Order: sequence, then C-alpha cells, then structure tokens
Amino acid sequence: MNNEPIYEPHSTAARVLAALLSYPDAQLRALLPELAITLLGDTALSAERRAAVFALTADLQHSDPLEAEARYVDTFDRSRRTSLHLFEHVHGDSRERGPAMIDLQQTYEQQGLLLAPGELPDYLPVVLEFASTQPHEVAREFLAEMAHLLQSIHAALARQDSPYAAAVAAALYLAGEPVQAPETVPEAPPEAPLDEQWAEPMVFDGCSVAGQNAAPAVQPIQIVRRDAASPRRPKEVTV
Repeated sequence: MNNEPIYEPHSTAARVLAALLSYPDAQLRALLPELAITLLGDTALSAERRAAVFALTADLQHSDPLEAEARYVDTFDRSRRTSLHLFEHVHGDSRERGPAMIDLQQTYEQQGLLLAPGELPDYLPVVLEFASTQPHEVAREFLAEMAHLLQSIHAALARQDSPYAAAVAAALYLAGEPVQAPETVPEAPPEAPLDEQWAEPMVFDGCSVAGQNAAPAVQPIQIVRRDAASPRRPKEVTV
C-alpha cells in the first residue's frame, strides 16, 4: 500500500515558492536541484510561470553564495516596497499590526501549523507554506485576499528587474489573479533606505563648542528603534 501523502497540484508549487523566497543560505542552496526537478513535473503553474520560476532556481544555483545572500538582503530587507512581511505594506509600524499578526497566527494554529520561535506569520514564505496545507479552493481564496499586496511587491521587483519577481508572479497565479503590468500599479513615494530610516541620531546633536559659552537651547531627547533583526533563515523545506 502506498502511504505517501497525496497533495493537490497547488501544494507542491506553493512549497517550492515558499522555499525560493526564503533566505538563500547553504541549506536552501542544497535544495535547489531538487526544487528545479520538482518544477519540471509541476502542473499547478502555467508553462510561462513555471519557466520563469525555473530561471530563478538556475540564477540562485549559479550565483556566488555571498552575492546571492547580499542580494536577498538588499532586495527584501532594505526597502518597504519589496518587504516580504505583508502587514508592513498595510499597517507599517502602527499598533494595528500586532492584532493582525495574532489573528493570522491563530488561523495557522487552528489548522495545525505552528511557527518556529521568531517566525512571523505575515512573512510571505510562511503564508505560502500555510496555503500549501489547505485544500485547493481554500488556498486560492486565502492567497487572493492578499493579491493587492502581492501585486505591489511584484511591481516593485519588476521595476528593479529582480529575478524574484517570477516567484511573486507565480504566487499571484496560484491565487487565480492576473499579474498587472508594473506601470499600472501605483508606485509608493520615494523612501530613504531602511538603514537611514533606523539610524541612530548623532550624540548630543545640536550642541557645539560655541554653545558652551552660552546657555544651550533645550534639546528634546530622540528615541529611535535599533535595527536588531537579522535576516530570517528558512526552516527545513521538504518537497
């Protein structure tokens, strides 16, 4: 008797996309040949989407490991436009983000998906991993609810000619949504790099030597957050 689990076609594709959108460390690079072979037999994606995702796997396979890791950080961790944390695009750093994260995590837990410590529920690879565990129609509807966010991320990646745009376009395909041309998607206002947005202010900024000869003006204390988060590493992926 064959005791292998039977997956619907979208399940394998969603897991492959979840892996490819994760940080390309040694663990993921070791999986790339298997992911490429899996794509060849995929039936959930169209031939066009499958070929584009296959090109991404080849790109990652042939890239220098350090360059691939640096590119991932530059692409996804230094700009909110291309952040893979979906609620970043909706709530930013507002208080609404916390309850939204809790609600999403509870949705996962109700279906038996438990996150690793430090793993955030709105991270697109996690979203795709969850979709892979659901029946086809449920997964499509779940991803379709986030399609407007995926469109925005895809457009930003396409404007950068990033090979990762192929994976986000494939996620839209699984959601049953056509990919919009980048020029038709509103572009977010220019932003400073996240390194600058989260930079520490100069110590005693505004106080000079000349100021020592007179009563200094009151300087408000500036409290800013430190960017202590490191790039997320993917959990073990099995396809």
